Amino acid sequence: MAVPARKTSKARKNKRRSSVWKMDAPTLVKCSNCGGYAVAHQVCGNCGYYNGKEVIAKDED
Repeated sequence: MAVPARKTSKARKNKRRSSVWKMDAPTLVKCSNCGGYAVAHQVCGNCGYYNGKEVIAKDED
């Protein structure tokens, strides 16, 4: 059975694992109704529309 000759240091171990935990920013798409940016496949936070239909009624001030 193979045994490591030396203990792997914490710094070396953490350098190897560091790229696993990086997160990507969510992809934003333009809303077809108001032109604002929203997360794909979710209701637009600006106008409340999704797929050309009003889902959430927003008050117009």
